Parts: sequence; C-alpha cells; structure tokens
Amino acid sequence: MLSFLPAPLRGTLAALLLIANTLIWCWFLFLIALIKLCVPVKTMRKALNQLSNWVAEAWIAGNSGWMWLTQKTAWNLNGREQLKHDGWYLVTSNHQSWVDIIVLQHTLNRRMPFFKFFLKQELIWVPVIGLCWWALDFPFMKRYSKAYLARHPEKQGQDTLTTRQACEKFRDVPVAIFNFLEGTRFTQAKHDEQGSPFRYLLKPKAGGIGFVLDAMGDQLKSLVHITIHYPDGNPSFWDFLCGKVRQVVVRYHRQDIPQQFLGNDYNNDEAHRLAFQQWVNQLWQAKDQELERLHREYPPAAKN
Repeated sequence: MLSFLPAPLRGTLAALLLIANTLIWCWFLFLIALIKLCVPVKTMRKALNQLSNWVAEAWIAGNSGWMWLTQKTAWNLNGREQLKHDGWYLVTSNHQSWVDIIVLQHTLNRRMPFFKFFLKQELIWVPVIGLCWWALDFPFMKRYSKAYLARHPEKQGQDTLTTRQACEKFRDVPVAIFNFLEGTRFTQAKHDEQGSPFRYLLKPKAGGIGFVLDAMGDQLKSLVHITIHYPDGNPSFWDFLCGKVRQVVVRYHRQDIPQQFLGNDYNNDEAHRLAFQQWVNQLWQAKDQELERLHREYPPAAKN
C-alpha cells in the first residue's frame, strides 16, 4: 500500500513498526516467564509454554502486517502444504542474510510450530530481544575453542549437556527446532576460505542437529530442509525494510529422518557420527543442485 514512498522513508517506517510491534508483545512474554518462575508446576508450565508460543506467533503476524503495508515483494513458495502446526520437526535452511529469519517466520507462521533456535550465549544481552528469547526458552549455548578445552578438559561435552537440558523443555508442546547447518551466513570470501565443495553453500556442520536427534530422537521423526533464493542477490536487512527485495523464492522439503540416526550417541559413536555426516552432506549436495536450478529459473532482474 505504501510502496510509492521513497525507499529510505519506507525503511524508516518499517523499522519503527517492527520496534513498536516488538515492544507491545514483549511485555506479555515477560509476564508469562515470570509466572513460570513463580509457579514451577509441570501442567501449568505446559499451558504457559503454549501461551508464550501464541504470543510469539502474534508478534510474527504483526511483522507480516507491516511487511504487507510497506513492501511489494513477490513470494514464490512451494511445499508448505505438507507441514502441520501440531507436529515436532527438525528444521534447517541455507543461510545468506539476516533476512532469512524474517522470510522463514513470515512464510511458516502458524503452518508449523514456532521455531526454537540454538543461540550463542552472548546474544542474551541483546536489548529486549535477548530477554524475549530467554522467555521463549530458546537454548543459549556457550562455545569453547579447542585451545580452551585443552586447558579445561572438564568442559568437554558441555554443549551436549546443554542441548539435552534444552530439549527436555520441548517435549510437552509441539516444536520446530531450527539450526542453520552452515553456522554462519554465506559469503564468497567464507566459501573460498573453507574450500567448500559446494557452489552456493558453505560446508554443513552436522554436530548441532546430531546432538538434538540424540536427545529427542523419539519425537523428532521429520526433517524439513528449506532452500531460499534471492534472484537479485543476498539483501541486507535494511534493503528488505526499504522494500528493495523484488522477489523471494523458497522451497520446503519434508522427509522422514532415517531410523538409524534417532537416539544414538553422536559424540562417542564414531561409526554413527561418520554415517550421519555423510547423510547431511548428501542433503547439502541436493540443496546445492536445487540452488543451481533456481538461479537458472529465477535470474536477476534486467537492469535499465
């Protein structure tokens, strides 16, 4: 509706609406989190977790509202019809831009359970949003370097323990546990530094989802792997707010997770770990081929 406005004005308006939407809904999350701390009763916690997820979905719907108001992005989507709001899913996607998260939330809100991300511990200090993530039971992970672990071997396996503790909170309410397998956003410099064997992807890191399947293999039966393509190149978040993203192409694929990878010990079973990494690499090869097709089918807009 407001796409006639100059891009910087649209970007400023969209940013203000995003901030306002966040500040409105965050107080509901904080109140629910406070009640959970004061009333640690399992049946009550389940109802409160459902309520907090509803608040998060309402926040996403509000974001979709300001996107409709300020953007005229064309959405080319395929595969969402196979997903259910009341299922448990392990979800992953290629990662090119911070816009990816908005794309995933906008296109999947209330079509599958609310996403739960594994976050770096430092992100809890992000103003307002960090507390929202904490209130929503997002797991915060502390990463240790190899040098640190060599000096402090007692910290070995801490990530696995944190993953298990986090996953215990996800057993009562349907959830979509999300992980960017590449671990960081794709850039050509990172691609070249890695020597990645893929054309459009960085190397996948299988450990994160391996630990999740160890902890929740009895519930997470399905993998949803998503491919995102921006025909005009990877946008910045400001580009998106300004309405400069002409088209977004997204493909959703749901498949059963092989039984052999459910509930095993990724950390200590070397044969299982190698087989799982090979399976993940096969998924990534298929995704790279799909991205190659999407680049051919949806090329950049012709420049005047």
